[in-house]
This record gives sequence, C-alpha cells and structure tokens, in this order.
Amino acid sequence: MRANPISTRMIPSIFTLANLLCGFIAIIFVIEENYSLAAAMVLMSVLMDSLDGKVARRLSVSSDFGKELDSLSDLVSFGVAPAILTYQSILNSQTEVIRYAGLGIAAFFALCGAVRLARFNILNITTYFIGVPITFAGGFMALLMFFRNVLPWYIYFVSMIILAFLMVSSFKVAKLGK
Repeated sequence: MRANPISTRMIPSIFTLANLLCGFIAIIFVIEENYSLAAAMVLMSVLMDSLDGKVARRLSVSSDFGKELDSLSDLVSFGVAPAILTYQSILNSQTEVIRYAGLGIAAFFALCGAVRLARFNILNITTYFIGVPITFAGGFMALLMFFRNVLPWYIYFVSMIILAFLMVSSFKVAKLGK
C-alpha cells in the first residue's frame, strides 16, 4: 500500500501558504510599480484565506500550527502588503509632510494589524470578531487601489487611519459565511 504524500491535516496549510505567497508577490509588484497587480494579489490572498478555513472545517482538521501560520500569512498579505501598496502608490507622491505622515500611517496600519491578530489568537472566540478583521481592512485598501486615478489621496490616508483603529477596537463584528 502506498503512503499518502500529503497528510489531510496539511491541506488547509497549502491554502494558507498560497495566501502568504500572494502577499509576498503583491509586495514585489509594488516594488516593480505594478500597483493594479499588487492590489489583485492582495485580493487573491482574501480568496486563499477564506479557502483555508473552509477546507479545514470541511476536513475537520485544525491545529495550533495552522492557526499561527494563518496569522503570520494574514499579517503579510493584509497588513504589510496593503500598507506598502498604499504608501508607495498614493502617499509617497504627495508633499514631504504628507509623505512622512503617510509613512507613519502605513506603519500604524500594519502594527494595528499585528496587534489585532495577536489578540484574535489569544482570545479564541469563534462566534464573532472583536474589531474589524485584518482580511477586511487589507482587502478594502486593495479595492481602493483600483480607483487611485479617481479618488483623492486623503481618502486613502483617512481610510488607513480608520481601519487601523477599527482593527484594534473592541466592537463585536459578526462572522459571515461560516
């Protein structure tokens, strides 16, 4: 009898790693100044992030390893990548004051995302979220990128501030699609 090369419990992690890979590629696209593809990769990360959870529930597998890997992937894909994308594509081209403030806001967004994920991991609440999920925040910022030729820079600036605070807020947010 031949051994199964991929353990069933590892299958959700394949989607989680695909999420991380999409976030990494998004950052590379930002470096290459291909902002639309960078935004598309963040949105692809949203899809991969939703699939890892669905697959894990369907296969009835979960692990501390998977939970931690998911959070690390989410930080890159929905915290760091959208922050770099927004800073480089919108805020970096403004006046010096706005550019430096934008750098601070982008860093604040990523840091709030990290805090949000750490809190999520230790609270272990499964019926609702505390604060806006980082997936929503990062996905929203990625969607805004498709309107960068139409929307003024301050929409991005303010959106990042609001979303950063909402990620670390104490509001209960319903879980959809579980």
